[in-house]
Amino acid sequence: MAFYTYLLASQKNGTFYAGHTDDLRVRILAHKEGRGAAFTREHNVKRLVWFETYETRDAAKTKEYQIKKWKRGWKIRLVEEANPDWKDLYPDLNNLIGFGV
Repeated sequence: MAFYTYLLASQKNGTFYAGHTDDLRVRILAHKEGRGAAFTREHNVKRLVWFETYETRDAAKTKEYQIKKWKRGWKIRLVEEANPDWKDLYPDLNNLIGFGV
């Protein structure tokens, strides 16, 4: 089983939300449908712009909490290193995490 830490954004350089989960596809869909965190609903934060995979829930949770303490510029740099166009990764998520189409 894999665990994930992820960053959502409202738009390029917009509002961020960091989270962790054991089912990235289901969790991001919940955010997109307004069933995620109240913060993401209130601030229209629905674009998956970055994620990492971990072997344990504790590792994913630790990374989430670290990111939440980061300065905004560090979060922007993290996204831009992996996803310079700030593309919503959700439509390609099956391919990105190895579940096929």
